[in-house]
Amino acid sequence: MNQKNKGKNQFLSVIVPTYKQERTIKKDLENIIDTLDSGLSNIDFEIICVIDGKIDNTSKEAKKIKSNKLKVYEYNNNQGKGYAVRFGMSKAKGDLISFLDAGMDISPKGIMMLMAHMDWYNADIIVGSKKHPVSKVNYPILRKILSLGYHLGVRILFGLDLSDTQSGIKIFRREVVEKILPRLLVKTYAMDIEMLAVAKYLGFDRIYEGPIEVTFSKLTSAVRWNTSFKMAWDTLAVFYRLKVLHYYDDKNINNWIN
Repeated sequence: MNQKNKGKNQFLSVIVPTYKQERTIKKDLENIIDTLDSGLSNIDFEIICVIDGKIDNTSKEAKKIKSNKLKVYEYNNNQGKGYAVRFGMSKAKGDLISFLDAGMDISPKGIMMLMAHMDWYNADIIVGSKKHPVSKVNYPILRKILSLGYHLGVRILFGLDLSDTQSGIKIFRREVVEKILPRLLVKTYAMDIEMLAVAKYLGFDRIYEGPIEVTFSKLTSAVRWNTSFKMAWDTLAVFYRLKVLHYYDDKNINNWIN
C-alpha cells in the first residue's frame, strides 16, 4: 500500500465502458456490485458505467439499477473504448482506479485479486493477465499465437516486461491516472498500451501482472483481422509520439491538456 494511504480506508473506482449492451448491462452491473459488496469487506467503492454513445437502450437498462454505488454517464456519439475509459477516469473519486470490460468475459472477482497484488507489490499499476500462471482462461489457440507476437513487439518497442497488456481489467493508483490522463490520445484499439507506456515513461515503473478468470464467448473469441491491423497501427503511432515526437513530455503541455 502507498505509504501515505496507510492508516486510512481506501476508496475504489471501477470504470465499466459499455457499447450496445442493452440485453446484458443490467445483469453485468448487478454482478459487479454484488461481487464487490461481498468481496471488499473494508473498502468502499463506486461503479462508473460509461455509455459510449446513445445507440440503443443500454443507458435505460443501466439506470434501472437502484444503488448508491452506481453512477451512469452517457454521451451522444460512439467514441471508442479508450475514450470511454478516460471519460470515466475523469469522474472517478477513488484512491485506486480500475476499469473492467462489460460483458462478463472477465470475472469481476479479479478486481479483489488485483487489489491484493497492488498491496503486495506496492505497485503503481496491476495488469490483469491471461498468461499469469494461476489465471483461468479458455484461450483460443489462434488468439494465443497472435498475442505472443504482439507482446513480443510491445516488449521491444516500449520495454514493458508484461506477458499480456490487452486484458480488459487493470488497476491504477490515483497519482498515475492524474499524471497520464491529460496526455492520452488513443480512443480505440491501443488504449491499454498508451496508458502503460506513458506511465512507465513518466517513472511509474512498478507495473506488475495479476491472475484473472476469463471465459471467452463465441463472439469475443473470434479473431478480427481488421481490428488486429488497426491495433498494430495505433501501437506504432504511440511509439512514434513517445520516442520520436516526445509528445507526452511536460514541455508539450499546451498541446495535450484539454
